[in-house]
Amino acid sequence: MEIVVVGRHTEVADRFRRHAEEKLEKIEQYSPTVRRVDVEVTHENNPRQANVRERVEITVRDKGPVVRAEASADDRFGALDLALDKLQERLRRVHERRNSKRRVQRNFIEPVDVRTFEQSLAAEKVEETEEAPVHLVNPGEVAETQMGDSPVMIRQKLHSAEPMSLDDAIYEMEIVGHDFFLFVDKESKRPAVAYRRHGWTYGVVELNTQCGCEGD
Repeated sequence: MEIVVVGRHTEVADRFRRHAEEKLEKIEQYSPTVRRVDVEVTHENNPRQANVRERVEITVRDKGPVVRAEASADDRFGALDLALDKLQERLRRVHERRNSKRRVQRNFIEPVDVRTFEQSLAAEKVEETEEAPVHLVNPGEVAETQMGDSPVMIRQKLHSAEPMSLDDAIYEMEIVGHDFFLFVDKESKRPAVAYRRHGWTYGVVELNTQCGCEGD
């Protein structure tokens, strides 16, 4: 298992890097087939947000869906512990779901990233430009653009997607910790967004257009 710790707009000390690697070694207990774990540390300079100025995001890349968790605190060590607690819970849910599917013998193939390690790293590089938003063509490609002379920055990323059911879309939304999830509905073949409302209720919005995807 490879562990990569990077800082976004901040330096990462060797002490924190070693601490994170020691903590994350336990992940293999929950996900024995994990290939890589990315840890991104972000520092917030706004003094009004001093109590959440350090944010840590952990991303686990396994054979199945990507599992992600993030947390903020007044120091990055505390943020790491909070994010790790969330991550372990999500990895446990992934493990339970896989076992449940085996028991009922459902024929479901989880999406797998077939890109090489070098291609994955290249896809994460952000292209900074002052032009209008670009048209992305390669899955995993990322670009950041600035809207004219304004301070507004737009970050674009192109994802590959397999048609899936609403149940699977909500499940994947939960394990990455997002409030919404964009997917292609397996039944209608339409692009759709599942989103969190309140409590354990969700909403779904579909676009009335055919995306040309072929389901099973």
